[in-house]
Amino acid sequence: MSSRGELRCFPPDEAASLRRIRRYAVPGWMIERATERRLAGDWRGACAAANVDVTFDLSDVADHCGDDVAAALEDDLRHFAPDLLRWHLPRVLGGRTTLAPDWTVVLARYRPRAADERRRTTPYLHITTAPMTEGPQRIALRFSTLGVVERAAGAFGRDTGDWRYARHLWDVRHAAELRERCGGGTDRPPFFRADGTPRGAEDLPATDPGDGDPAARAEWATLLHQKGETQAAFAAAGVELDLTPPQKSGWYQADPERLLSGMALNHTRLEPEIRRQMSEGVGDRFLIAQHWRTYVLLEPTGPAGMLVRAVDRDDVKDEPILAAALWRRLPDLDLMRVGGVAADHLHPLVRESLFPALQVPEGPVGPPGPTAPAPVRVRCRGEWHEVAFRPGGLLRMPHSDEEQQRERAMRAFGGAVAGCFAVEQTWTSGEGRLPKALRAQRHELFLRAQHGDTPGVLALLDAGVDPRVRDAGGRTLLHVLNLLDHETLLPRLLAEGLDLEARDQRERTPLFVAVNDLGSKELVEALLAAGARLDVVDQSELSLAQLVRRYKRPDLAFLRERVLEEHPGVGAQWWDEWQDEQEQYDADDPDDEEELPS
Repeated sequence: MSSRGELRCFPPDEAASLRRIRRYAVPGWMIERATERRLAGDWRGACAAANVDVTFDLSDVADHCGDDVAAALEDDLRHFAPDLLRWHLPRVLGGRTTLAPDWTVVLARYRPRAADERRRTTPYLHITTAPMTEGPQRIALRFSTLGVVERAAGAFGRDTGDWRYARHLWDVRHAAELRERCGGGTDRPPFFRADGTPRGAEDLPATDPGDGDPAARAEWATLLHQKGETQAAFAAAGVELDLTPPQKSGWYQADPERLLSGMALNHTRLEPEIRRQMSEGVGDRFLIAQHWRTYVLLEPTGPAGMLVRAVDRDDVKDEPILAAALWRRLPDLDLMRVGGVAADHLHPLVRESLFPALQVPEGPVGPPGPTAPAPVRVRCRGEWHEVAFRPGGLLRMPHSDEEQQRERAMRAFGGAVAGCFAVEQTWTSGEGRLPKALRAQRHELFLRAQHGDTPGVLALLDAGVDPRVRDAGGRTLLHVLNLLDHETLLPRLLAEGLDLEARDQRERTPLFVAVNDLGSKELVEALLAAGARLDVVDQSELSLAQLVRRYKRPDLAFLRERVLEEHPGVGAQWWDEWQDEQEQYDADDPDDEEELPS
């Protein structure tokens, strides 16, 4: 079961996404810095290192909820590993690597003081992800109510993950539980030995191994599932499966067997996890919401049994949803099975729990950092030429200065270029085809930018990567400054000659992207100070002033005022009229949700 084609329930685009996530989404320097601050007792510093924004103050918590709640919260925060949380958070996948947008993950519940009990609201420690799929990958850490009247232990919707009883995903005091919670035994996880080496086909169970070896039992159920024996896989885990379709009609109904066979289920952990939830008073039945209409219901039957069946969502509106982290196979183990990640490149807390016998040499922890780009061979004029980056970031080609000057003149007059010169043109324009190796180098640079890896981007530039690069969408590095530390990068990029008014394929300048894609006020001010133009619009003809209004950004009110004053009439008039109607509609239907304290 080591080849990519043999691993069912793991679509190729999902496998590729997870490989990139494990390499770029939580870089090693982030893990090291966050760990160093956490061990020093600086939980706020650990959050800052992991790009987690703290939105509350402990003194406010004491005022609103009492000293006992504040003390319990502070104790949890001292053991909070924001880098570990980021490692486990749900992702978009399907070819992407970014965090699931507009997602809430509840970490802990705290008993309020008597006044709050009368109001039946409960404060929670929770995180929220950003609203944009490709926007900044920062996380907000919050302590507040969730705007609902809850049952005794809390009940949350489909867009909220309940990790209150999954502390192994974020609390260092429980991180060692991961091996058991992913189906492992006392010394190893499924499909691997204690030192991280994979178990060969001859070592895997060929028949039901019984209950004595939890890891072997998990292997057996997973192997059956991946061979398409869905019913037998559940039976191997001691779970009864009812494949009767829900009693609804319509095109939207999912086939239960097909739905279940396409899920990366951790069969042997389903019953223990819902028993844990039941013991905490969360509910009596639980849902897996993988299809927009057809849900999977997990229902205990007696002291140790469990029934799994498909239901229509309208029939189970009030049942709690089981977080994917509690029913899904651990992605790290799936990736290791297909060679997508090495054990010593896992998050250290994950690695130590899964592989207690693995000896890791001293040095950098977590995923590997960037390396100097290697030369690339290009077919040019019937020969193979080697192109590479040289100091200063320009491509080095085996052509004389006169040849290069002649080709650039030809290109300026509209002539076609090929070979090495076509590669250079594509690199700086984003249009055309690049050799696979150069395409991978470009992809790494922009992936590191996407995940806020400023040190990684700087390391690649220091290694000689040409900063004039554009991605396939025509974006320059100036266009992605909203994702990075602009104080470090902006002066360097301007010194390299990058154009503040460069347009991507949607006709957006770097300043436009900063306003549209949740860039900070400080970034906007820095771009303005560098001379960015105010009268720009994109292909939708929206102006900067209209963007500020659209996204309700009071921090950029000064920008809106400047644009309206200095460039009256810029932007689409129809949009302002439409927005007036929307704001009037919102005023007639106010949102009454509450959030305390923040």
